[in-house]
Amino acid sequence: MENTHLSEQEQIRRNALKEIENLGIDPYPAAEYPVDTTAEEILSGFDAEKNNYPNVTVAGRIMSRRIMGAASFMVIQDHTGRIQVYLKRDDICPTEDKTLYNTVFKKLLDIGDIVGIKGYTFITQTGELTIHAKEFTLLSKSLRVLPIVKEKEGQTYDAFTDPEQRYRMRYLDLIVNPQVRDTFIKRTRIVNTMRQFFNEYGYLEVETPILQNIPGGANARPFVTHHNALNIPLYMRIANELYLKKLIVGGFPGVYEFAKDFRNEGMDRTHNPEFTVLEIYVAYKDYFWMMQFTEKMLERVAMDLHGTTQVSLGGKLIDFKSPYPRISMLDAIKKYAGVDVSEMEEDALRKTCNELKVPVTPSMGKGKLIEELFGAFCEEHLIQPTFIIDYPRETSPLTKKHRENPSLTERFELFVNGRELANAYSELNDPVDQLERFKDQLKLKEKGDDEAMFIDMDFVRALEFGMPPTSGMGIGIDRLCMLMTDSPSIQDVLFFPQMRPE
Repeated sequence: MENTHLSEQEQIRRNALKEIENLGIDPYPAAEYPVDTTAEEILSGFDAEKNNYPNVTVAGRIMSRRIMGAASFMVIQDHTGRIQVYLKRDDICPTEDKTLYNTVFKKLLDIGDIVGIKGYTFITQTGELTIHAKEFTLLSKSLRVLPIVKEKEGQTYDAFTDPEQRYRMRYLDLIVNPQVRDTFIKRTRIVNTMRQFFNEYGYLEVETPILQNIPGGANARPFVTHHNALNIPLYMRIANELYLKKLIVGGFPGVYEFAKDFRNEGMDRTHNPEFTVLEIYVAYKDYFWMMQFTEKMLERVAMDLHGTTQVSLGGKLIDFKSPYPRISMLDAIKKYAGVDVSEMEEDALRKTCNELKVPVTPSMGKGKLIEELFGAFCEEHLIQPTFIIDYPRETSPLTKKHRENPSLTERFELFVNGRELANAYSELNDPVDQLERFKDQLKLKEKGDDEAMFIDMDFVRALEFGMPPTSGMGIGIDRLCMLMTDSPSIQDVLFFPQMRPE
């Protein structure tokens, strides 16, 4: 069906497309185009004395044009940057037929079209490194108008800056704001550095199911789907923890996975319903060892990415140099909230929350009340990397009881810039205790806590075969990328964040 909602410019471009086709030119050719260099390689490597780029073939998107009769200039952009191109009519059209230059280039091409250029490099009279085109080929006709930024009298106009539009049309964001690419290149470098770090220890990268019969491994609300052939509900995984620990039961000394997890919860600048997590489990280790391991890993990431352990973040300087301070959750509450909750039971905790104006619900048990106090008074103070250790037993159902205080667990969370970045345990490997913890979670669910865990009897069965002492850690890759790239929102480090439908 013909689109009747085209703008004037969009209709002009479609008319140009038809004219190009009528001239016998394919505006979307299928053949390979033999690109042999990039804008950045030419700009950084050109030597006028050596004349070291006498024949080049480049391809890119037209970002600007200056038509000057029989000679013209344009700027093209590839994935590495922009470079100027000089076109002379008689070079492009050496025969009597000047249609390719006079009609196609001058009248039918537009900013945004993708072209191929063959030619040689030289320096213009104004000192700009330029490609002198001997041939040009239309590789893809653009039918929509790019929001090209204009500068006039120190003012910027028509910049593509609206966050919602940038996130919704990331492809356009990458075209007109090429600096955005650097964030995603750094994201890949972060993951590659972590992967190399784990591999140096000899740990195995694995894959575990995304569709699960029981959503386990975290306290979160799952997405539910349906398997038609089996006629059963399935859940998008909220964590991959239980499957990875089954592999430790099976005898692997260390396993890790970069996993897509899904949680049916709210969205804000640090939460997206689909997110990436790294989880790693290592046999015969505890949470003290894992703290040191996490410090070394983050130190390596910062050094590989920035050449220093110090990272600029929103005007603050975050230093990932190890070691990081360690403070118990109860001591943190005592320090920042001014109240000692270490001996309080549920009723006293609820009363304390009410007195301190911390919002709570009837479904919250003792552990969650403690964590609500911590969230309200402590997190904002944890700017430099800090391990918060020894969490309540009630909110850590997969964690080994603390070796000195059975009401607590051997768990830590790493906080940076006031936000949780990593979560780790000395893993619970007592199957009897694990089943009781799952039953406690079921009681919370019956009280209305829709984030409480399900009972996973297959995981309990796996533990009954024996799991060695193990430490595990999960770290949010999206949040880590926000920290390492000074990005204020999780949407800035996701190519395609979740958006409301248009």
